[in-house]
Amino acid sequence: MSTSESVGIPDALAASYAGDDAGRAWLAALPALTAAFLERWELRRDGEAGSGMASLVLPVARTDGTPAVLRFQPPKEETDAALVGLRTWNGDGAVRLIDHDRASGAMLLERLDGSRTLASVADDDTAMTVLAGLLRRLVAVPAPEGLRGLGDIAAGMLEQVPTALASLSDPADRRHLRTWASVVADLAGEPGDRLLHWDLHYDNVLAAEREPWLAIDPEPLAGDPGFDLWPALDSRWEDVVATGDAHRVVRRRFDLLTDALGLDRERAAGWTLGRLLQNSLWDIEDGATALDRSQVTVAEALASTSTSTSISTSASASSKR
Repeated sequence: MSTSESVGIPDALAASYAGDDAGRAWLAALPALTAAFLERWELRRDGEAGSGMASLVLPVARTDGTPAVLRFQPPKEETDAALVGLRTWNGDGAVRLIDHDRASGAMLLERLDGSRTLASVADDDTAMTVLAGLLRRLVAVPAPEGLRGLGDIAAGMLEQVPTALASLSDPADRRHLRTWASVVADLAGEPGDRLLHWDLHYDNVLAAEREPWLAIDPEPLAGDPGFDLWPALDSRWEDVVATGDAHRVVRRRFDLLTDALGLDRERAAGWTLGRLLQNSLWDIEDGATALDRSQVTVAEALASTSTSTSISTSASASSKR
């Protein structure tokens, strides 16, 4: 029996780690790792393994019969940050961390309904209101010491911009990138100190028993809550485009989020452009020579709001350079 069969590793997860030696080594170690933590935490398997983007998720039951999940992901900075965030939130708006092992990246989490995400809620205002309520609770918490900070992330992005500009073939895309970088440069001196989820979209909110909905899979950092809005704005993007008025949907979502979190709209719009800059720099690093249209659409929607005068002005100025 192969390693992947012996622990029921989903094909998609196996494929995602098959391209390098470290990934293959981690996959090979999973059977022994699983057995060790089933014994250590006195768990029994309670279903077939599933996976997230980069982790194995195994349904288990505790000694008292309480359902839980055993989650494995290679130990790295992001995994350690997730542990810090989940410990700090302690189940307030997010899945509860029952136990963990920092060295291996193993986590024992309360079990949620993995078959039902917030994307299953048809009415977008209802879904976005739920997400906004969770995000409000998460970012209300000061970030603990030791997490990555938005100030350092912003500085790193700005250093990459000159090289990235040379990779874009369309002058309009270069103007957008310069505009977003200019806005980030203006905001970088006050990066914020809240505990951010960094990836809260509809598919990272699951139905639960303890509460109707809870957030999962954080990638925490310390920063301004405005930097946490883009994943929500981008949620179910194909449906947004299908409305025929993506700008209106983005603005509506932005209004719901900023109202719920009590954010200054102009500052929140600026930090959202920071997320667009970050996403675009990642795309360019991967070989893209044009900006993703969804990124441009979000920027256009925010620039057309009455509270984004400085963004519109900055865009106008950069177009003349």
